[in-house]
Amino acid sequence: MGGSEDSKPGPEVVELKPIEATPASFQEYGQVIEASPDGAEFGPQDAQLDLSRGIPRFYIMQLENRPLKFSTITHHASVSQCLGSVGGHAWYLGVAKPSIVDDSGEVKDDSGRNIVRSPCGHFYVPPVVEDVRVFRVVGSKFLKLNRGTWHAGPLFKADANHAMDFYNLELSNTNVVDHTTHSFIHKNGVIFSIND
Repeated sequence: MGGSEDSKPGPEVVELKPIEATPASFQEYGQVIEASPDGAEFGPQDAQLDLSRGIPRFYIMQLENRPLKFSTITHHASVSQCLGSVGGHAWYLGVAKPSIVDDSGEVKDDSGRNIVRSPCGHFYVPPVVEDVRVFRVVGSKFLKLNRGTWHAGPLFKADANHAMDFYNLELSNTNVVDHTTHSFIHKNGVIFSIND
């Protein structure tokens, strides 16, 4: 009796086709860093890092069971994070452009949307469903995310062990004091699924 009339509709599933991560395709979100010859001098092909707001932390992060779907997305306002697969295995990252409101009150993405205060103290404009993209990263390369780039992942296809290791460069306290999350499932009624 009742049941279906009173039940809440489930979230909408938005399928995203991954884009191959290249320096050109990823430039709005950060950099794709590929191997360069030993002895090459520092230049624009190298990660342009912002680690000035704390103590850098470089470590190997082990992730388990990260299927190709997500409903939340996160940004870090104080650091340019770097992520790369140990061993060059294929992985995926959902992203949206940075939308931190700078000190002058200007919205960086000029969207005209509502400004929200993060529990971390800074102000930002929440990402919208239409702005989310997914990138595939394969081989000996890593991603440098610009400060404030929204990201979901790393995600990867399940195999026998369901775990992958990633190089991660951020600050020592990034996950404690600089972790702003937007829930698409709660705010927008959406779950993203990667179709690859």
